[in-house]
Formats: sequence, structure tokens, C-alpha cells
Amino acid sequence: GAGALHLIVARTDEERRQVIGAIGPVWDANEVWLIAGAGLLFFAFPQAYAAGFSGFYLPLMLVLWLLVIRGLSIELRSHLEDGLWRTFWDGALAFSSASMAVVLGAALGNVLRGVPLDAEGSFMAPWFTNFRVRGEAGVLDWYTLLLGVFSLAALSAHGASYLCWRTEGIVRERSIRAARTLWIAVAAGGLVCIAATSLVRPSLYTALLSRPWSWPMALLALVGLAGALRLHDRRGFLASAAFLAGTLGATAAGLFPVLLPSTIDARYDVIAYTAAPGAHGLRVGLGWWAIGIPLAAAYTVYLYRNLRAGH
Repeated sequence: GAGALHLIVARTDEERRQVIGAIGPVWDANEVWLIAGAGLLFFAFPQAYAAGFSGFYLPLMLVLWLLVIRGLSIELRSHLEDGLWRTFWDGALAFSSASMAVVLGAALGNVLRGVPLDAEGSFMAPWFTNFRVRGEAGVLDWYTLLLGVFSLAALSAHGASYLCWRTEGIVRERSIRAARTLWIAVAAGGLVCIAATSLVRPSLYTALLSRPWSWPMALLALVGLAGALRLHDRRGFLASAAFLAGTLGATAAGLFPVLLPSTIDARYDVIAYTAAPGAHGLRVGLGWWAIGIPLAAAYTVYLYRNLRAGH
């Protein structure tokens, strides 16, 4: 989010250095959680991993390239004292960050809409077909693009809230203005996405209403949105994180136990209970998870404690 916004909230080289400095300590650590999430999906639900990663081969390659460009733009920007060099990498950071936000939103849209899974549990999604959500749908249609745009707004708002906390001076003032505008757009866009999802996946709301244990997640999203609209400091960033966590949690709760719906036939859905491996595989995976995740979590806590202390 901060990368997508930094050309807007930072105009001079010194201001852009301030933005890069704000995200510098955390961007690569956050990507560890992307890798951890993929690893968790692999050992917990290998059938979903196999179907999703093979069917979304082209989009996943795009994600990897965007991650590479994003990392290079942050690391290489200051290697040369040249205006053209820095302008190029600033543009690369903004492009890769914004594109990543859209792709992640479109990916969520594909999971909600479903994919053309066949009886063998495989599919190959083209980039687009006829932009309809039924039948042999592609990666991009009107619904997945809508969620991609919403994701860009939400993650940009999240980045703006972070910059409100971690920057100062004119950059912070611009970040506050951007956060106010973006969170209003997120609130309005959220209503549109809710209405669109009721057409594409109406069972999501039926499931949410019938599962009281999912209600706290929806409440967390609402409280987080309200806080992000009003607060523009560390509390605003935490509220923003709560909104994103609540939104994703409520979505997962509404889909469960379906991990990957099929647009061809509901019998071909990837279900959590049948997609999991045997007991031995789960025990082995849990053992490695119990070692790796606490280490990553401890590093994350240490990192943010230092940030809070001003280091």
C-alpha cells in the first residue's frame, strides 16, 4: 500500500527516502508470511495447493515477478546518485505495488466466484474469456476486477494509515489526506462488493448468518473500518489491520468448508475435510510448523517493538 502511494504522498527525493525508510524495516519480513502461508497450505491441504497453484500458473508467475520488481526497486534505488535512475525505480515500486494489490484482490475474487474445476480436480484458467462469472470463467471478469480495484483501495488505505504513523512533516500531512479519501472509498466500495458478492456467491451470507462464531470477525471488520476512518496514528494503523483481518476472516468463515469452489459442478468443489492429508502427514507438518512459525512471529514482534520505540 505504501509503495503504491509513495509517488503521491512524496514529491521530492528526500520525501521519498522518508517513505522508503518507513517501509524498509518491514517489507521483506512481511513477505516471509506469504511464503509461510503457501507452505501451510501445502502441508495442510495439498489437494487445494495442487489445484490452485497449477490452475493459476500464469497469475502466480506474475505475482513472483511483481515481488521481484518490488524488492529490486527498494534495494537498488539508492545505489546510484542519479535522478533518472531513482525516478525509474520509484516508478517500478509504485507499479509493482499497485499491480500486486490488484492481483491479490482478483485472486480473492476467483476463490469467491469459483474456478472451472473438473472431475479430476484440475483446471487451467486463461486470463479472461467473456468476462462472465459462470461456466468457463477466466482469471479476470467483471467481479474479480471489481475486487481487484477494491483491494487496491483497501491496501493503499492501509499503507496510508501506516505512513500516517511512521512519517512526519508534509509527507504525514499528505498521508492523512490520502487516508481520509481512501477509507471513504473503501467504505463505499465495500458496499458495492457486498452487493456483487450476493449475486455471485449468495451462499456466503447464508453461511455467515448461520454461524455465530463468524460474527466477531465481521464485527472486527466494522470496528476496524470505523477506527481507520477517524484515527491517523498508530491506533489508526492497528484499526486498518483489524479491518483487513476481519474482512478476510469473515470471508473464509463464510466459504468454509469449501476451499476452492467449482463453477462447473458443486460436486467438484475442493472441501477442507477431503483435501487434507492423512494423520501422519499432518503430524509431521505440525511439528515443523511449531518450530518455524514461533521464530517468524518472534522476529515480527521484535521488529515492531523497535519501530514503536523509534529505532
